[in-house]
Amino acid sequence: MLLTMGSTAEFVTRVGGRIRARRKERGWSVQQLADASSVSRRMLTDIELGQANPSLTTVDRIAHALDADFAALALPDEPAVEGTLVWQDPDGSRAVLLGATTEQRAELWRWVLAPGGRYDAEPDRAGAQEIHHVISGRLTLELAAGRQVLAAGQSAVIASDQEYAYVNETAESVAFMRVVTGA
Repeated sequence: MLLTMGSTAEFVTRVGGRIRARRKERGWSVQQLADASSVSRRMLTDIELGQANPSLTTVDRIAHALDADFAALALPDEPAVEGTLVWQDPDGSRAVLLGATTEQRAELWRWVLAPGGRYDAEPDRAGAQEIHHVISGRLTLELAAGRQVLAAGQSAVIASDQEYAYVNETAESVAFMRVVTGA
């Protein structure tokens, strides 16, 4: 899924500026960061200029190449009370980064998936995990080992160093909290 403009324009601009600043601090060219992150030079240039809609995974790959984490690039200096809208879909699905630690690389997210909504994730670093807690609705986690369905009030821990997806197969929205560790 891609980040969308509109309510996330400030986010895209902030991420681009921070990527450029960290790249320059290292003395790297755009090509060196492209090689280290497996993101094209053209895409990196557009991201740095705030003119691209990078996926969450792309931002994460760039962060790792810069020895940072997603939150270091994404969170504002003064976090908003309601969190930082990072991803949204026209169907009403959205992901809000509520906060993060810097030392243990843990992130707290609030997600909503609209009826029929889906988010396909790419693997995180080896050993990374996610904790999911469903607030309302029913969340299906599609994992390499199979599907796991969580109802309201249920929680699960998954390894996120694999391809996986969040899916809402119901006619009502699903709201869940997500904690990412080690990504």
